[in-house]
Amino acid sequence: MTKIGMIRCEKNEKTCPLTGCITCLEQQSQGFQSYTQTQLTGVFTCRCAEDNVEDLARILKAKGAEAIHVPTCLFANKVDGKWTLEGGGLCDKVDSLLDRMHEATGLPCVKGTAHLPEGFVPEN
Repeated sequence: MTKIGMIRCEKNEKTCPLTGCITCLEQQSQGFQSYTQTQLTGVFTCRCAEDNVEDLARILKAKGAEAIHVPTCLFANKVDGKWTLEGGGLCDKVDSLLDRMHEATGLPCVKGTAHLPEGFVPEN
């Protein structure tokens, strides 16, 4: 069983309860399709100063996370009812954040949870 941590963005914490993300994790679908069994280890919210994202990742690792995912809305957006990479998502620094989290923990840090844009495949 792979233990997964998630780090979301403060820009959607009051409008999205992560229902789709958690459902996909439980069903090993969408951004979690490469795992055979999964368990949610914890969820943190990154604040836009993002100066503590490494600490959040280290805590998730200390709690047992073996991989960290960021929600699709951080790098993609919904246009006419479909998710697309065009125009980006909530965080224009998502790639840098993933690199920083990986460097701090050594864990796979992955873009994507639910609602993956057509053709997008998460890299674990």
